[in-house]
Amino acid sequence: MEEQIQPHRPGSPVRSGIPEHGRVPKYYAVKARIAELLDELGEGGLLPTERDLAERYEVSRETVRQALRELLLEGRLRRAGRGTVVAGPKLEQPLALASYTEGVRRQGRRPGRNLIGLERFPCPPELARGIGAEAGEPVWHLERVLLADDERVGLESTYIRVARAPRLDRDFQPDSSFYGYLRDSLGISFGDADEKLETVLATPREALLIGTPPALPMLLIHRFSRDQDRRPLERVRSLYRGDRFSFTTHLRPE
Repeated sequence: MEEQIQPHRPGSPVRSGIPEHGRVPKYYAVKARIAELLDELGEGGLLPTERDLAERYEVSRETVRQALRELLLEGRLRRAGRGTVVAGPKLEQPLALASYTEGVRRQGRRPGRNLIGLERFPCPPELARGIGAEAGEPVWHLERVLLADDERVGLESTYIRVARAPRLDRDFQPDSSFYGYLRDSLGISFGDADEKLETVLATPREALLIGTPPALPMLLIHRFSRDQDRRPLERVRSLYRGDRFSFTTHLRPE
């Protein structure tokens, strides 16, 4: 069923996905009205129940549920206990050779990490080249959940040769910046890196660790970093919640 609604507000630079003829599915019309309600409630405001919203907009609860699902996926809403509240703005992480800690602090948020595991194992051939290791050489795998103001927002896996950080299991504080540890304790500075960004769905294990539904889109970054002498240093696989993160970069002509 379609409904006729205003395609966009006067002066709006974006048409919000509404075609020129103004006819959209009923759930989308409800979504647009709930979005206006979110602006009125403000960040942290408690959303009315599905039943109340269905009565307010004279639609079925399933129509409301579909509208809320999209707003949750877009990061406009978040679950809080048994209710749903208006979410704050997404975290903007720069696509730059900087740590997660630095990026979060710049936005006035408190970064943190929960250690999942730190293990040492023989380097497999497919990993060796990216970190400058020999196949079978000992490497570290550091896995941590990323936090912003105690909210779980991502999952990070780091691989580095044991020879580059031999005391990692004894000297490193798992809730601190790994880049800061390399710089301040080992005198290793970063030179450059190659990154690839893609959209994925979390595995059931990843979704459980991050605390999200498996259907939530994730932003996945693969990074291969080199040190100041351009020697391969680390491989990082970072998984970020698509509803809580956006990425920015500065572009210049070649």
